[in-house]
Amino acid sequence: MNQIQKLGNLAESLGCEVRYQEPMSLHTTFRIGGPADVFLTVGSTPALQKICRRASELGIPIFPLGNGSNLLVSDAGIRGAVVTLDGDFKKIALCSGTSIQCGSGASLASVCNFAKGHALTGLEFAWGIPGSAGGAAFMNAGAYEHCVSEVISSCSHVTATGNAGILKKDDLDFGYRHSAYSSGGSLITSIRLKLKRGNENEISARMEDLYARRKAKQPLELPSAGSVFKRPEGHFAGALIQQCGLKGTRVGGAAVSEKHAGFIVNLGGATCADVRKLIETIQETVLRQTGVRLECEVKAVG
Repeated sequence: MNQIQKLGNLAESLGCEVRYQEPMSLHTTFRIGGPADVFLTVGSTPALQKICRRASELGIPIFPLGNGSNLLVSDAGIRGAVVTLDGDFKKIALCSGTSIQCGSGASLASVCNFAKGHALTGLEFAWGIPGSAGGAAFMNAGAYEHCVSEVISSCSHVTATGNAGILKKDDLDFGYRHSAYSSGGSLITSIRLKLKRGNENEISARMEDLYARRKAKQPLELPSAGSVFKRPEGHFAGALIQQCGLKGTRVGGAAVSEKHAGFIVNLGGATCADVRKLIETIQETVLRQTGVRLECEVKAVG
């Protein structure tokens, strides 16, 4: 029995769903990615702690997966264990008058709806971001001049060796698409949000307006990983790419979106290699023509 099977057997004994050689293309919004050695769906913190502890003992790396909305997974897949959180990690609860506790596996959409249903404002900007609560905290997701660091008061986590911990806001080291978790080593298990009292109808109207703007400007009808590049200081990545005449540029099944040049879309059958080549072409062209160096926002894995 190899190390991966040993970890898989433990996970099964803890009631987790275990899949071997699971195609990551089934779990990313890009619909790209080769197989993970083992794919574990974990439903509780005690089970997660035991899995992390055992993986550490066996020398198996763990990759935490949210909604797979900001990932470009290698065509060769991911070595080690991919862990996705379900069960208890999808729960959302009102902690006090204006505080929400949500599991990291909960979708941002469900958290936004929960906040709206309790007439709590401050999270409307996140409506339409296709990520999980944990993923949003991990990368300090944002849109429309706001980001989740504005409303997060703490994050709970499990370390790579299975220990539970918590980081308060001052220790989360939030920056542009960055947090204290960005360097890896811990899996976010839940986040606490501090919102404000609002009017449910006004909150709903704001969410609908922002989603309509997103739908009008972004290629939501095609598989993608959202904005490919971070916003360069003083510029907009999409505008620079369009200015360089790159809209529609294609490599294999991957193309610069005709709708929004900041997106690369999967037209069908795109590989990680296609996307990487296209990213390089964009970066080289924009640097040559404008002098601006574009930095990837999409996380390359595997």
